[in-house]
Amino acid sequence: MWMDHPVWVTFGIWVAAFLTLGIMSFLYRDNPMYKFCEALFVGLSAGYWFVSYYFQNLLPHLIDPLGAGLSSLFGGPAILWSNFLSLVPALLGLMMLLRLVPKIGWISRWPLAFVVGFTAGLRLITFLQSNAMTQLQNSVEPVVRFSSTGSFQGWDSFNTLLVTVGTFCGLFYFFFSKEHKGVFGHLSRVGTWFLMITFGAAFGYTVMGRMSLLIGRIDFLFGDWMHLVH
Repeated sequence: MWMDHPVWVTFGIWVAAFLTLGIMSFLYRDNPMYKFCEALFVGLSAGYWFVSYYFQNLLPHLIDPLGAGLSSLFGGPAILWSNFLSLVPALLGLMMLLRLVPKIGWISRWPLAFVVGFTAGLRLITFLQSNAMTQLQNSVEPVVRFSSTGSFQGWDSFNTLLVTVGTFCGLFYFFFSKEHKGVFGHLSRVGTWFLMITFGAAFGYTVMGRMSLLIGRIDFLFGDWMHLVH
């Protein structure tokens, strides 16, 4: 292919390096180079996702079913009424776009409420299956663990005990109908420690993900672009 030509490969590397340095220039201060790279990234992302959503959602779930339904309605072997059900989400989508019209923008609240309610119900079931039930299962397992040969497993027992204590102390912290004093206050304070450790681990995981992206960009600049590392 023509894109595999060395000239175009080199051109692509220089463009990628320019855009990378443009985004990194924000570390110094906000500048026109950064704004240009940011606007280009946002525009390309919007165009990419528009094409992706069209071929992955609109075409197979709206246009093709409506085409099949209309062809069956005008001379087909049988009318496929189920294909016309795709008009419901299409109508909701059009109603959501009415938010751009100030006078009738209030109509967009109906499909938005439907989407929020439906998504909340769907995510609630998924969360209960993947998080709540798994946490409950891990909390009711025997604290003292033995292997199949009958030997005591100290590390597994400690982990199970730690999960059980952390779960119950965390629940004590969110129990607001009783003042957090005495033994109850000490348990809720332990729950606060577990919550802080959990939030810190989640934040650290996010930071490490961003650091891996930064390392990848630096490796690209010093390797593929400047050829200083191999």
